[in-house]
Amino acid sequence: MPEDLLCTQHPLFGGAVVSTFPLRFQDVSNMRQVPDHQEVFVDPTRDESLIFELLDLKTDVADHGSATWFLQDLANEQDAEGTMVLEQSGVFEVDGLRFRSSPAIVTTAVGQMAISKGRQGRDAQNIVKVNLPLLLFMVSSLSSLLGSQQMFLQVYLSNLRLKDVATDVLITAYEPMLINPLSETAATVGAGLAVPAAQSGCMPMAEVFKTAVSSFKVNDWSLFGAVA
Repeated sequence: MPEDLLCTQHPLFGGAVVSTFPLRFQDVSNMRQVPDHQEVFVDPTRDESLIFELLDLKTDVADHGSATWFLQDLANEQDAEGTMVLEQSGVFEVDGLRFRSSPAIVTTAVGQMAISKGRQGRDAQNIVKVNLPLLLFMVSSLSSLLGSQQMFLQVYLSNLRLKDVATDVLITAYEPMLINPLSETAATVGAGLAVPAAQSGCMPMAEVFKTAVSSFKVNDWSLFGAVA
C-alpha cells in the first residue's frame, strides 16, 4: 500500500485520547507552539489539515445542528466570506464513547468558505471545498476569480458532545480546492485548482475525516477533570 494511504493510531493530548488517520499528516507542535486545548496535524504537500479541539460544553447550543453552529462560529472567527453549509447530519449517540451514564452525542457538517491563511488579508483568501456545480462555475470563471484575488476551501466538522465531562470535542478537517496565488499556500502547493487526492495517490480528505472521527477514543477521562 502506498505510504500516503497508510493510517496509524495517533496519541493525542499526551495519549489520553487516540484517533486514526494517515501518516502523511505531521504534528504541527513539532514546528510551532499549539494551544493546550488543540492538537493540529497538517500535510504540507497538500496544505490539508486536521484539528482536534477541546472546548467547554456550550449548554446554550442544541444537540441538533450543533456541528453547523460550530462551523458558522468558525467562519466568524476567521472572518470567512461566502460561507455555505453543504451537508449536516442528524444526531447520533456513540455508546462506545461514554463516561458514566451518557454516551457521546455526535453531529457533523460540511461547508465551504473563503479564508486567508496566516492573516494575510482578504486579497489572499483561499476557498475550501465546494460542491460540483459551484466547482464547475469556478473553473468556467477562473480568470475572473483570480483577478479578484479570491480563493476557495471545504471544511468538514464533527462535534462530539461529552456531556458528563462538560466538553465539546471538535474534529475539523480543511481541504483547499482553489488556491490564491497571493496566499502562503501557493508557494509550496501551487496556485489554482488543487489536484484531487486520489490522483495524487492520497486518501481523500472526506475519508480522512470519517476515519479520524469514527476511531476517536478516550483512554483517560481525567483529561477532562473527570473522577472515575
